[in-house]
Amino acid sequence: MKALDGISERPAVTEAVGGKAVDWRKAMSDNVAYALIVYTGLQIFLTVEAIRETGLRSLAMVCLIILVVAIIPACHKLDKRWRDLSESDAHDRALASAYRRDRILLWLVAIGLPFALTLLFRAMA
Repeated sequence: MKALDGISERPAVTEAVGGKAVDWRKAMSDNVAYALIVYTGLQIFLTVEAIRETGLRSLAMVCLIILVVAIIPACHKLDKRWRDLSESDAHDRALASAYRRDRILLWLVAIGLPFALTLLFRAMA
């Protein structure tokens, strides 16, 4: 379980959830993909509104740079941590709390960052 710091070595438990074994790799990969879609949609919507209100056309470029330089690589790194799990670790229920922690952080950033950036740019205008 080298991919997840702070998780002690425990035997794999492959309990079924809804009739299927949990696969943390696929679950996190799906969350990252959906979070990127939500983040991008919110960022576009909020940026367009902020540009209309403030007239700052450079705002769109700054938001695009933030997406490409920071958000996409961070999401890729998070996804890679989970994707690199071994087959037994991918189904280990002991990783449930680490998965929940990473998923909450991912969604807080995906939803919160577009609003925070827009508020910041509006305050600067």
